[in-house]
Amino acid sequence: MTFVDYYELLEISPRATSDTIERIFRYFAKRYHPDNPETGDQGRFSDLVEAHNTLRDPVTRAQYDILYGEYLGHSNELAQEASDPRVVEKDTIVQTRVLALLCAKRRQDVNNPGIGDEELERLSGCPREHLEFHLWYLKAKGFIGRTENGTFAITVQGIDRAYSEQQDRRPITARLLENAAR
Repeated sequence: MTFVDYYELLEISPRATSDTIERIFRYFAKRYHPDNPETGDQGRFSDLVEAHNTLRDPVTRAQYDILYGEYLGHSNELAQEASDPRVVEKDTIVQTRVLALLCAKRRQDVNNPGIGDEELERLSGCPREHLEFHLWYLKAKGFIGRTENGTFAITVQGIDRAYSEQQDRRPITARLLENAAR
């Protein structure tokens, strides 16, 4: 079940008084009531009634405010992670490691190139709950896929990506010498 921000729905502050909640509810109830031919919206009206019933009673509002605090904490964590530039760098490292492992496995045995979920978790050093995102991404990009027996294997596009990652990580002097030789 997803959390519904009743304060956002009613467009009020979490510090709003009971009078403010009543006044704003009446305004929106009139606007979105299903009998209003111009702006009636049954779904929105039902949501507003639910928000009003929860926030008008001090006991249910206090219970809701506990959940609201947890929701805000989660939202703040999400915003913090989204603004952290190191997250993308860490993601790239994990994805590169997974591609390198799958590439090495395919080189070792072209006919049996897959690595199972648990082994991939162990070899990559990334817990399953974090690895899921990277596997989803790499699969969606076409860099990896599932084999007939359910293991993960690298694709041709994945090998190209793994090799280009390795090229980008070579020491700058090696790249400069290579470019100067051209």
